[in-house]
Amino acid sequence: MYFLLHRELLLTLAMGQVLSLLICGIGLTSKYLATDYHANTPVFQSFLNYILLFLVYTTTLAVRQGEENLLAILKRRWWKYMILGLIDIEANYLVIKAYQYTTLTSVQLLDCFVIPVVLLLSWFFLLVRYKVVHFVGVGMCLLGMGCMVGADVLVGRQQGLGDHKLLGDLLVLAGATLYGISNVCEEFIVKNLSRVEFLGMMGLFGSFFSGIQLAIMEHKELLKVQWDWQIGLLYIGFSACMFGLYSFMPVVIKRTSATAVNLSLLTADLYSLFCGLFLFQYKFSGLYLLSFFIIFLGLVLYSSSSTYVAQDPRVYKQFRNAGNAVPDTPNVGPLEPSVTYSSLGQEIEDEPRIRVA
Repeated sequence: MYFLLHRELLLTLAMGQVLSLLICGIGLTSKYLATDYHANTPVFQSFLNYILLFLVYTTTLAVRQGEENLLAILKRRWWKYMILGLIDIEANYLVIKAYQYTTLTSVQLLDCFVIPVVLLLSWFFLLVRYKVVHFVGVGMCLLGMGCMVGADVLVGRQQGLGDHKLLGDLLVLAGATLYGISNVCEEFIVKNLSRVEFLGMMGLFGSFFSGIQLAIMEHKELLKVQWDWQIGLLYIGFSACMFGLYSFMPVVIKRTSATAVNLSLLTADLYSLFCGLFLFQYKFSGLYLLSFFIIFLGLVLYSSSSTYVAQDPRVYKQFRNAGNAVPDTPNVGPLEPSVTYSSLGQEIEDEPRIRVA
């Protein structure tokens, strides 16, 4: 049993780091496009990803039969996915936009605001309950992130212009909040409905609304791009990493949680920095290795212990229409905690507990 838990822990950590590496690829390709080729097209880049999601997952829903068909899902929940699609689009846009106004240090620090947002939303809406070790793990991860930012300051790494810093900081906080909402909704959907349904709806509404935003706000920038095979490869690389991130993240979230995934993503900045040592001649500091060690230790602590869900049938009705509501639960007395979720997956319990359909 101990060996199985140990193996599950390693697999969980490895899956989180795959997501971090994908984000590192997204950051590197975006940097090359913006600095070397002056292609400032964040909306267009997101639009390409949503189109890929549409072609793969939305079309999959379209050919399904029964209740999982695209039209059946739209009939029941179209407006909820429309709101979620807008939240996802604007979360990406606000954080990218913030780089024009505030410093890199501020973006790195304030972007961590997504973690307390996810913790609070998971507590109140998903009814997730944490132990002391989880809060210690979160604290260590944030400490490691602060150590990395301190190393940036000490080595004089390029911090950005920092014009209108307050506006930029507010944009980051707003984007992090929207990311947190999107991640918690994603966790609920992939654990209670379907990963393909979530990605198909993101592809449908994401491509629609990002296409409108692209036509209004970024069509002039797109016309300025000097197209050649190198720029084409960078756009392909970016789209592949972004599509991989969106496709794989629900798998990891279903296995762990939105909180665990966001903690894992803290190492993405460090992977980008390590690549930057060779590609962009960044200066090295031993604090970078220390920050990576602290973040990883925090991840191990968080993932080593289970969280549990205080089950409430109302949670399972929030994303469904009244016409498709879950049948009322028999009166069996006070509800008790049930269904133990963990960073290690669902645990086997000695005695059966109350389960709500």
